[in-house]
Amino acid sequence: MAVHLSTTTALVTGANRGLGKALVEALLERGAPRVYATARRRETLDDLVARGSGRVVPIELDVTDAAQVATLAGQADDVTLLINNAGVAAHMFGAFGDAAWLEAGRTEFEVNVLGTLAVTQQLAPVLARHGGGAVANVASVASFISFPPAPTYAASKAGTHSITQYARMQLREQGTYVAGVYPGPVDTDMAADLPFEKTSPRDVAHAILDGLEAGQEDILPDPMARQIGAAFHAGPRQLEQPQPASA
Repeated sequence: MAVHLSTTTALVTGANRGLGKALVEALLERGAPRVYATARRRETLDDLVARGSGRVVPIELDVTDAAQVATLAGQADDVTLLINNAGVAAHMFGAFGDAAWLEAGRTEFEVNVLGTLAVTQQLAPVLARHGGGAVANVASVASFISFPPAPTYAASKAGTHSITQYARMQLREQGTYVAGVYPGPVDTDMAADLPFEKTSPRDVAHAILDGLEAGQEDILPDPMARQIGAAFHAGPRQLEQPQPASA
C-alpha cells in the first residue's frame, strides 16, 4: 500500500534533530498538509513550528513515559502515517567486559523497542479509523548484524526489526501498511564518532519517503544500507566476519 504524501497527516517521533527533523522537513516539502512533531522537550521544536507555516503541530513526548504516550490518540486523532524515529545509542566503544553495556542496553531497549511498540499500540486504532494508514519504524542496518562498537544498540535495533514484523502481521487485517527502515551511517550527532562516510539526513529522509510512496516493506535508504541489506538477504552468516562499525 503506497503512501500519498500530499494527503497524509504524519506523526514523527524524535523530530527535534537529526533524521527526525529532516523527515519533518521532507514531509513538508512534499506536501503533507499536517505533521505532528514530537520531542521530549517541546521547546526544541520551535524552529520547525516557525518554519512550518501552521502545518507543524508540536507534541511533548517521551516514548518511555506511559502517561504521555496514552495522550497521543487524543492529540493526533487524524494521523494516517506514523514514523517511529525516536531512538538512542546510550554507549559505544567499550570493551567486552564494560559494565556500562548493561545499563546502556536497558535504556536502548526501553526507547528503541518498547517505545516503538507503545506508540504504535496507541495510534493503531487511529490509523484503522482512517482506512488503515501506514507505520514506518526507523531501525538500522545494525538490525542485521551486531557491530562491536555498539552491541547493545545493535541488539535493540534487531528488536525494532522484530517489532516491525510483529506489527506488520497484526495490523494487516485493519489495512495498515508497515515498513521497516534500515539506514546506514547518517550524518547526525549520534553517528559523529563513527569513522565512516555518512549520508546526509536530508537525503536519507527523502529516500525513506520515496520508499513509502513506492509501498516498500524494507526500505534501505543509502549505499551502505543497500550493501549490507543485500549481504544479509544473500546469506546472514557472512556478516559475522569481522566488520567495521555502523549506525
